[in-house]
Amino acid sequence: MTGESIGPPWQADWTKAAEVARDALPEQARSFVAAARAELVTARDPYFRGIDADRDLAAGMSVEPVQYTRPGEHVLYFDYGRGWLRYHFTPRTTDPQIVIDECFWQ
Repeated sequence: MTGESIGPPWQADWTKAAEVARDALPEQARSFVAAARAELVTARDPYFRGIDADRDLAAGMSVEPVQYTRPGEHVLYFDYGRGWLRYHFTPRTTDPQIVIDECFWQ
């Protein structure tokens, strides 16, 4: 390692269930999902820690923890709350990764 800090863009993988749910969405919803994923993988901090840390997200998007009793899992809402990606971030030194566990849109 050269001592450089690892940062965005982050690698993002989908669980099989999330991938199946994403692929079953109509085309318009898949474009919302793609935009939300793009915001997530290019975020400086995928957990958006701090007050108003998600204010730079595109219109209609926000992030919050799933539950305070389950640290690490977060939800990225998109399309003004009509859909979400539930994910967790593994900040490994050599290969940090975002795993999207759930994809939903209504």
